[in-house]
Amino acid sequence: MAIRFTLNEKAIEWSGDPAMPLLWYLRDHAGLAGTKYACGVGACGACTVHVDGAAQRSCVMPVAGLEGKRVATIEALAASNDRAAHAVLDAWKELDVPQCGWCQVGQVMAAIDLVARKPAPTDADIASITNLCRCGTYPRIREAIRRAAAQSRERGQS
Repeated sequence: MAIRFTLNEKAIEWSGDPAMPLLWYLRDHAGLAGTKYACGVGACGACTVHVDGAAQRSCVMPVAGLEGKRVATIEALAASNDRAAHAVLDAWKELDVPQCGWCQVGQVMAAIDLVARKPAPTDADIASITNLCRCGTYPRIREAIRRAAAQSRERGQS
């Protein structure tokens, strides 16, 4: 039985292994390498994507769970007109957040979700993002989230 979902605004019909993690579908079948593999058990967040607008760890989400859902990866958000997403991306660049960069796609996806849900995130809200950064750029990540939220509020985009 085919699984139907939307990936980056494109209709998908998947007849392969329904237990395949979304991460491997994205990387091996859709050719979208922006979403990163790191831990493989949903602990680190490097594989974070949006499913129906909410941040989800794709390494532990089977494709079978996507029936009728909308998936967005960093490739779609970077190419979209989503102003909140661009506020986060701009803040990441302005504050030179990444070091090695491996976790940053997941960090950005989690931050976009947070700013969309909480236009004025508190320190506790920001701390609720459990994505890991081995380089320890947490102070810049937190500041980028604050800056993006403020820019979104100033522009009336939240």
